[in-house]
Amino acid sequence: MTTLAITSSTVVVLVALVALNMFAIFFGLSFMRANKRTREAEAGVALPPSPGKVMARRDFFRRSLVTSMLLFLAQFGGGTIAFLWPNLRGGFGSKISAGTVADLQAAIAVDGYVYNGAGRFYVVPWNGTPGAGQADYPTNLVTAEGLMPLYQRCVHLGCRVPFCSSSQWFECPCHGSKYNTAGEYKLGPAPRGMDRFKIELAGDQVVVDTSEIVLGPPRGTDTIAQPPQGVYCVATG
Repeated sequence: MTTLAITSSTVVVLVALVALNMFAIFFGLSFMRANKRTREAEAGVALPPSPGKVMARRDFFRRSLVTSMLLFLAQFGGGTIAFLWPNLRGGFGSKISAGTVADLQAAIAVDGYVYNGAGRFYVVPWNGTPGAGQADYPTNLVTAEGLMPLYQRCVHLGCRVPFCSSSQWFECPCHGSKYNTAGEYKLGPAPRGMDRFKIELAGDQVVVDTSEIVLGPPRGTDTIAQPPQGVYCVATG
């Protein structure tokens, strides 16, 4: 099962729809004015001269309505673009370069993981062995070099899950859910392991596709047999 995230192509469609609506409104108003002038000319209507230009009540309300609609469309379009701006600039919701294979492996050798803030994911090592009933992670979730991306969000209620340097597990500070280095469920209220993203290589660059969230493995999955390496950072309930 997968969850689709909004991509930059969706942004283009939304902006195009807003622009089309504004064009339709302006075109409709111009057509109405031209049609009104034509009918008046055909009927031979001549308005009496007036000392100044006076706006009729009907025109006032019509223009107020049109102005309100234009303001709403402008605010809606601006708010939508602001909300989706990270996608437009290549952030979360798009394909993100996490670095070279060599750089990632070097950083993992020191810290045990690499965190990418723009993409909201961790890159972790995986050299596990899937067994009966265990997750056999496909090649689009882990590279041949043993690199696997994990979504930073806890699958319980969405808190960001940091890495605990003492236990060498991912531990949620909100409700105590715990996952091993492969993001597989170990303890707490989480219903499954950490969600993840697809990964690919572009030359020596590791590219993570954050536009699609792949649901984590079910409870009981343990492909790396990793007990906690020290005390927990978050107390268990």
